[in-house]
Formats: sequence, C-alpha cells, structure tokens
Amino acid sequence: MKSSHALWAAGILGLTGVALGAFGAHALQARLTELGTRDRWETAVQYHLIHTVAIFAAAAWLRLGRSDAARLGWAARWWILGIVLFSGSLYLLALKAAPTWLGASAAPLGGLSFMIGWACVVAAGFKMEAPPSK
Repeated sequence: MKSSHALWAAGILGLTGVALGAFGAHALQARLTELGTRDRWETAVQYHLIHTVAIFAAAAWLRLGRSDAARLGWAARWWILGIVLFSGSLYLLALKAAPTWLGASAAPLGGLSFMIGWACVVAAGFKMEAPPSK
C-alpha cells in the first residue's frame, strides 16, 4: 500500500468517524436511546476512530520506506476492512437498519480483521532491522 493511499484512507475514515460520532451524540441521540442501542453506536465510533489513528500511524511509517513497511501496509488494509465490517455493521444494527444476523456475521469478521492487522504489526516488529551497534 502506498503511503498516500493509507493517508487518504486515514483522512476519510477520520472525517467520517468524527462526523458519525457527532451525529450519534446529537441528531440521533434520542432515537438511539429509544432503541436502546446507544452503546452499540458508541462502540462502533470508538473502534472506527482508534483504528483510523492506527492507519494514520501506518501511513507515516510507510512514508519512511523502511523494509518492514510492507507488513504495515497490510495492517492498514486489514484495519480498513475491519472498520467497514465491524463498525459498519454496528452502525446499521444500532439504527435497526439491518437484520440481526448481520451482527453475528460481519461484526466478528471485522473484529478478526482488526486482529489480523495487529498481527501484521507484530510481524513488522520481528522484521525490523536492529540499530547499528556503537
């Protein structure tokens, strides 16, 4: 993944995460409270924004062009997929705009995508070159 693509993704996902958080806290607050799904919305926003920051960090690392950067590019890809599947399904479920089976299928796959992304970070850590000794 190119650093510019990861940066664009982080920008778009950051913008949408903040917008959806504000929308849920203001315009949808009464509706989410009525449906009893406010916690679900807040969880979606939390994971959305946490992984957006991680994608932004990966973009910065990718820009350095180090040998371990490819694994971080894969981490960013997995996190993007996780945001779409996990947070996306929770947003829909919070609005009661999706069947309940979606939560039992897309959300766990999104969570798995997040974990695979973090495993890519671990793999990148093992690939890192040791600093030169003095």
